[in-house]
Amino acid sequence: MTAPVFVNSATVRAPERLMRRGGRWQGLDLQVRYGLFLSETAGPVLIDTGYTRHAVSAPGRSLGLRAYSLALRPKLIPEGQAEAVLARFNLRPKDIRRVIVTHFHADHVSGLSLFPTARFMVSANGWISLQARSRLSNLRHGIFPELLPPDFADRVDLVEAAPVRPQGRDLLGDGSILALPLPGHCDGHFGLIFPQLPRPLLYAVDAQWLLDALPIDRRPGYPSRLIAADPGALDASTDLVQSFAQTGDVVLCHDPHPSPYDLAP
Repeated sequence: MTAPVFVNSATVRAPERLMRRGGRWQGLDLQVRYGLFLSETAGPVLIDTGYTRHAVSAPGRSLGLRAYSLALRPKLIPEGQAEAVLARFNLRPKDIRRVIVTHFHADHVSGLSLFPTARFMVSANGWISLQARSRLSNLRHGIFPELLPPDFADRVDLVEAAPVRPQGRDLLGDGSILALPLPGHCDGHFGLIFPQLPRPLLYAVDAQWLLDALPIDRRPGYPSRLIAADPGALDASTDLVQSFAQTGDVVLCHDPHPSPYDLAP
């Protein structure tokens, strides 16, 4: 069974104390991961896109997106951009036929327009919420519909339409990737379980920023909880991730430490 690989698209610096209770005010360089899974049945599948120039430096960005980028100051990693990574696997953007979109924050969708032939697997809750909100409300939630391809709606496949398995929705129909709802961080946020690996893996995305913050006494308090769409649901999701970590591996999008699944330089 092929394991997914995760790639760091950029770094974002933030105080440790905002992400872990009792942490230092000293800044940490967080990773901004996305993933690639070479499915034996579905071909190459991308998991989010990380940060790209579309969110950080492209001309024509809205004032809100420019302000967002200025506030977070992500530093792109050229060799971690999708085109460069795919080339290492003798792939091109048009070879990607599926992109799993775990949620709609800018650092997860900013490269979707690079994949002209892909279908986008999204949660119904996240997609419906994005469409129902005003532009200002989306901005407040860190969501920028301008980053989506113009024909995005025509290429959406809802996660909820996938077959139900004991641990989640079977996204590829072969049991290799299961979508697990992890609400709280953002509307429709979900993680991915890879149950067929020798040691099961949960990509818990943004359930927390740091693996060290999974224990209940280390989870961040205010003001970090104000960022969550639903702090109570986030607590429950973190409990679920912590429980999974007792018998399997967990990877988070932003944890600064290397994981065994990170793509080697």
